[in-house]
Amino acid sequence: MKRILPRSAALTTASLSAPAKAFLARHGMDRLSLEKFEADASSRRYFRVMGEGLLLMEERHDPVGFAAYLRLSHHLNVLGLSAPKVFGADPLNGLALVEDFGDGTYAACLGRGHDETALYTLAVEALLHLHDDARGKEVNQPGYDISVQLDELRIFLDWFVPAVAPGIDKDQFGQRFLSLWHDALAPVVKRFDTLVLRDFHVDNLMFLDRRSGIARCGFLDFQDGVLGPCEYDLVSLLQDARRDLADGLEQQLLSFYVANAPGHLGPPDDIRHRYALLGAQRHARILGVFVRLYLRDAKPRYLTFVPRVLKQLKTALADAGLVDITALLDTELPDWATRTLDFYQKPPIIQGMPDD
Repeated sequence: MKRILPRSAALTTASLSAPAKAFLARHGMDRLSLEKFEADASSRRYFRVMGEGLLLMEERHDPVGFAAYLRLSHHLNVLGLSAPKVFGADPLNGLALVEDFGDGTYAACLGRGHDETALYTLAVEALLHLHDDARGKEVNQPGYDISVQLDELRIFLDWFVPAVAPGIDKDQFGQRFLSLWHDALAPVVKRFDTLVLRDFHVDNLMFLDRRSGIARCGFLDFQDGVLGPCEYDLVSLLQDARRDLADGLEQQLLSFYVANAPGHLGPPDDIRHRYALLGAQRHARILGVFVRLYLRDAKPRYLTFVPRVLKQLKTALADAGLVDITALLDTELPDWATRTLDFYQKPPIIQGMPDD
């Protein structure tokens, strides 16, 4: 989960790496002032090129993700959606000049009192536009297949399970757990219906008030996109680990999506079932990720979201009818929900943990 944090003090291009300075010089921007952004949980760095409406993006550690960013930025703009356009790139050094969408993330707008229903409805309309366009899946990205989905659930096994049940035989439990999930995920693992952006939430959405229609919803952080089921990004948006929606808004927007969904998604009950199923899988993975971020990466702030994700997981398991998986958790991880809250309230002390 990645977002751009508030910018820091201005600096000059002299403080950049040699390749970055040369890159800016080739574009006639070597004497301009910059403002640095810090990227959360990401190896990317961003610098605002003052007065140019551009950001310098630097990604030296993930060439695959960098290439995907360039590819998907173009793809989304061709579809009539708003992703930062790329105005120059140096793939060898992981450098790009990209469109600056400003500071109006959905999270910031909501914090300033912007109408929640209007913002979220706009985001759902943008998803509907993407899902209704047959070209949406016509891009070279990996498929979100059964192997990927089970690998994600192994994060739950490797990090969450030992945290709440230290004495469990993880291998034996894991075999049963993944076998049940293998069968449960059958309705979604062969649905390569659209481009799934993966982290479609308020920190990665921008409100572009000078544009019109769905173009007012700007997309960030899409380089990990995959081809998969349409309902996944809807879950990311409406069941956000970071914030609660107003009472009734999730169901209102889910109903809006179902009523306007493209015909190839099938009956409303099928859409709702996939929505719940993908939610359960996603929330299980996220619980594992948050525990890992604390225990391995010494990032305690993510534990703040654990109670919300726990509640979301229990609700999604019930809504998706995953009674066998629920029974396995209740039997093999007794009081797992209570132990999860205990871990949140009294996490183990990690020596040398930095402020986070």
